[in-house]
Amino acid sequence: MSNSLVTIDMITRESLRIAHEKSQFIGTTDRQYDDSFAKTGAKIGQALRVRKPNQYLRTTGSRVMDVQDQSEQNGTITVATQDHVDMRFNSAELALSLDELSQRYIEPAVATLISGIEADYLAFATKSTYQVAGTANTAINSLVAPGAARAKMNQQLAPKGNRAIQMDSVTMSGLVNGVAAYFNPSGAIAEQYKEGMVARTSMADYYENERVWTMPNTGDVVGAINGGTLTTGITSLTMNGVTVAPVAGMVFTIAAVYDCHPETKVAYPHLKQFVVGSGSTTTNLVFSPAVIFDTTDPRQNVSGAPLTSATLTFVGDLSSNYVSPLMYHKEAFQFVTADLPIMDDAHKCVRRNSEGLSMRVWQASDIRNDELLMRIDILYGMAALRPEWACRLIGSKNA
Repeated sequence: MSNSLVTIDMITRESLRIAHEKSQFIGTTDRQYDDSFAKTGAKIGQALRVRKPNQYLRTTGSRVMDVQDQSEQNGTITVATQDHVDMRFNSAELALSLDELSQRYIEPAVATLISGIEADYLAFATKSTYQVAGTANTAINSLVAPGAARAKMNQQLAPKGNRAIQMDSVTMSGLVNGVAAYFNPSGAIAEQYKEGMVARTSMADYYENERVWTMPNTGDVVGAINGGTLTTGITSLTMNGVTVAPVAGMVFTIAAVYDCHPETKVAYPHLKQFVVGSGSTTTNLVFSPAVIFDTTDPRQNVSGAPLTSATLTFVGDLSSNYVSPLMYHKEAFQFVTADLPIMDDAHKCVRRNSEGLSMRVWQASDIRNDELLMRIDILYGMAALRPEWACRLIGSKNA
């Protein structure tokens, strides 16, 4: 094998290594690799497959079996994204060792690539999360808000391992200052630190991350349902009382619509929370999760049907921004990658996958300028199959 081929293969492996090292949010969620494109290569816009969890109903008061399907199902992410960083080298720079090449070029390039993807993924995950814990306009300087988030995840039956929280440095500073004794990890935990990890408490690993998404509340935070057909499973409502359309990511409750236990369906004492989706207007509210009050549906998630004139109350003050730290179980969100194609005329094009991440490095020469052009690509998609296994934190509004 020629030196050039060895070099590009090593560059690909080095890029994957750095990507894993820098991905503090991606690395703590469910990474899936869709191998259906392993031979041909996927293209932007194709559907990537993700595994969907099963749900069941309990059979009561009878010895007769009520057999339910338990085959694992696949969902799809229909919009895949291709991101890349592009570089050029001259003949002298190609003579560098891999360590020098990595330090000077590959590491900053991949760090930039992963940072942008992480910001988009974290914003997507946060805006997909409808549960919020904490008190708006009260600083997060104790474990009250994280503890409340932990409780909400427990109430939705999130497994008690593999939990993490992404928190901006300002909020983290206030929290650590208030509960410093809890942020004193043992040597055993310290050995497991990843980039950005601060400590472990409240059943979660704490990561400091400046990419945490900020929720922007509009000028209206109170409205009302305005009639309409309120059938089970609805994901939109006709409303009135607002003059500014709510934006995606805002969270609201419906009067007298309570959350319930996922299995027993017994109502909890707190109202069910919902998150605004894209496409909402001043009269049509698009949201998730669906309002499912049919008692024969295993997906039932609320205590009963909303009234046709029920009040809608949004979390937080009007015209205010709230940084939104996110606590989540690993399987709440999915980051899916697929192999990009190896071009027929590409002599220096390598792709590799490792632990759910697939990357491609492609080199080509520019004879006119005596340069080598190189691009590092990743094709990916995102999903939130278990958003109930996540919870945002809310605290002080932004100044």
